[in-house]
Amino acid sequence: MKFSIEKNVILNALNNVSKAISNRNIIPILNGIKFELKKEGLYLTASDSELNIKQLIPSDEIKKVEKEGTIIVQSKYLLEIIRKMPSDIINFEVIDGLKIKIYTDSNQYNLNCMDPSEYPTIKIEESKDPLIIKGSNLKNIIHQTIFAISTQELRPLLTGLNIKIMGDNLECVATDSYRLAKKSDKVDYKNEVNIILPGRNVIELEKIIPSDENIEVHIFTNKVLFKFENISFQTNLLAGNYPNTNNLIPNEFKYIIKANLSTFTSAIDRAALLTQGKDKNIVKMMVNDSNMVISSFASEIGKVEENLVVECNNKEKIEISFSSKYMLEALKTFKDEDILILLNSDIKPIIIKSVDDETLIQLILPIKTY
Repeated sequence: MKFSIEKNVILNALNNVSKAISNRNIIPILNGIKFELKKEGLYLTASDSELNIKQLIPSDEIKKVEKEGTIIVQSKYLLEIIRKMPSDIINFEVIDGLKIKIYTDSNQYNLNCMDPSEYPTIKIEESKDPLIIKGSNLKNIIHQTIFAISTQELRPLLTGLNIKIMGDNLECVATDSYRLAKKSDKVDYKNEVNIILPGRNVIELEKIIPSDENIEVHIFTNKVLFKFENISFQTNLLAGNYPNTNNLIPNEFKYIIKANLSTFTSAIDRAALLTQGKDKNIVKMMVNDSNMVISSFASEIGKVEENLVVECNNKEKIEISFSSKYMLEALKTFKDEDILILLNSDIKPIIIKSVDDETLIQLILPIKTY
C-alpha cells in the first residue's frame, strides 16, 4: 500500500472513525485502525466490537495512489502524528509487510503495524426501508436528552437512550431515575420501534452528524446503522425493556409558572455558586404569587437570594428544593424566550416545558431538605 493524501482529509476521517476505539478494549488488534486502499478509495475502519465506524475517502480525494493494500495501524499515536506533520501533503507506504512509513519531504515516522488477517470481520448491514431524518433534527434530539442518561453501570438500561416510533411520532427518553428528558419529533416511518441505544455511542454519534444532511437509520433487532456522507456508524443495542416512564409526567398541575428562560437560568447559576462544593448542589425555589425567590445556603460560607418576577396561576405560596446542576443542564436544552415551570407540591416532580414547543419535556425530582 502506497498513497499520498492531503493532511486535513485524512485527519478528518481518522477523527471520525477513532471514536469507535475504546480504552476498555481487551482485544489488542481493536486498538488499531484498519486502512484498506481499493480502487474506489481508502476505507478506514475502527471498532470496539460494540461500535463500528467505517468511512470511505473517495479516490478523487486522494492525491496519488501507487499501490493498493490493507494494514492495521495502531491508533495510540496516529492522530497526533498526523496532526503535527509539517506538510499539507502526507505520504503513506507499507514497508516490510507489517510496518508503515508516514512521511513528508522533511520528516518521517516508521510505525509497527498489525496483521490485517487477524482483524475481525465487520458486517455493515442495511435494511430495505431505512428511517430518513434530517441531521439537524437528530442532533437536537440527542442534545436535548443525552445528558439525562445514567452513568451507573448497575442499571445498564438507564445508560442508554430509549427510542420509540409509533405511527408518525418518534419519542426519545433518557433518565437516571432522578431526572428525565423527553423529546418528540414527527417522522415518516411505517414500522413500530422500541430500542435502547448505548449512551456512550450516541454521544460520539452526535459529534460527527452533519446538520445539513439527511441521515439514513437502518434499524435491526440487535443493532442500528446510521449512514451519512461516506460514513457508516453501526452500534449494538442494549438488550432489555426500558422502564415505562409515561406515568411519571402528570397531565394536570396546581402551579403553572411562566418565567423568562435567561433570567431564571442566570438566577440559578448565581445561587449555585455557594453549592459547588456540595454533593447535591441544592437550591431552593419559593414562589408567592408573582414573586419568585431562588436561594441557597452553605453554613461555612453564607446565603444568597435572587428575586425574580414571574407569572403564576396560583397565589398560594410554594417552596421546593432541587439540584442546581440538574436544573441548569435541563435549562440548556431550551431555546425559546419563556419557559413554563409546572408544579403540584414540594415532593412531586418539577416539569419544565417551553411556552411554544410541546415536543420537549424536562423532569427533575425535588430534594427534601427537612
